[in-house]
Amino acid sequence: MPAFDMPLTDLERYRPDLQEPADFDEFWHDTLKEAAQPEALVSAHPVETGLRLTDTWDVTFRGFGGDPVRAWFSRPAGVRAPLPAVVEYAGYGRGRGLPHERLTWVNAGYAHLLMDNRGQGDQYGNGGATPDPYATAPGGPGPAVRGLLSPRDHHYRRLITDAVRAVAALRALPGVDASRIAAVGNSQGGGLALAVAGLVPDLAAALVTAPFLCGIRRALDLTDAGPYGEIAAYLCVHRGAERAAYDTLSYMEGIAFARRAHAPAHFGVGLRDKVCPPSGAYGAFNRYAELSGSAPRKEIHAYPFNGHEGGDAVQVRRQLDWLREVLGFEPRPA
Repeated sequence: MPAFDMPLTDLERYRPDLQEPADFDEFWHDTLKEAAQPEALVSAHPVETGLRLTDTWDVTFRGFGGDPVRAWFSRPAGVRAPLPAVVEYAGYGRGRGLPHERLTWVNAGYAHLLMDNRGQGDQYGNGGATPDPYATAPGGPGPAVRGLLSPRDHHYRRLITDAVRAVAALRALPGVDASRIAAVGNSQGGGLALAVAGLVPDLAAALVTAPFLCGIRRALDLTDAGPYGEIAAYLCVHRGAERAAYDTLSYMEGIAFARRAHAPAHFGVGLRDKVCPPSGAYGAFNRYAELSGSAPRKEIHAYPFNGHEGGDAVQVRRQLDWLREVLGFEPRPA
């Protein structure tokens, strides 16, 4: 799998032009305003996981349209003090799975919320528990093309709204330092973390690896790998729908969210990534926070011989070190 996008020296200077909708901010303001009432958190019930060093709760919160969205909330067992917290977003086709699957952040001492992906969970992992009641909107069967012909109907309008509401739910959970919330994700999860950074002005940090939905138009020209390949396959059949599809996707563009972000940001990218081409991640990184009136700390790590795994465990270790420093967090024993 040779490198196929721009050379690294070009990526480091890449600042793509955007065909950004004039009502982008109004669209998302109105969408989130509709979802803001009532309070996000619905319930949190403790669950037995077989783990003795981690306490876990089965959480339900209100997402887009007030729909119930599931999540796992975990904390280091026996720690009573309020903790900085990480909200993690899963990859494309994956659900929240089982409560013991994602333990890195809670083992590092953080409170941790893993959001379920509505209408996903059937492609890999151990399933999900959140249906998408609007999945019959015109479009293809995969999440990337559900409701593709209208931004109001598109799957990612709902999923991004869920991701923002997950932050509000996490802040309402016990033992969470609401002023120190970080959004974390890889691939689709990275795209969601970036959207949250652009829509939640007081987010404490964003950690983004191999983000989906960044540089969408260019990615559709470069790769047939899914999920972009699902969009191309739909347009292959529905000839003439390109204008409507591109208009819809312009409201979901990760680079547009990145421009509006305020929080410190940590990026990772594999230069041989054919699923989410590296020019998308670099476009978001290079234009990050340019509209926010701030200059937050940001850094990006490139892995020349890695693909969509984007540095894998080496990148995670860098994230752990970086976030601890940014949040000023030194976990203490229980």
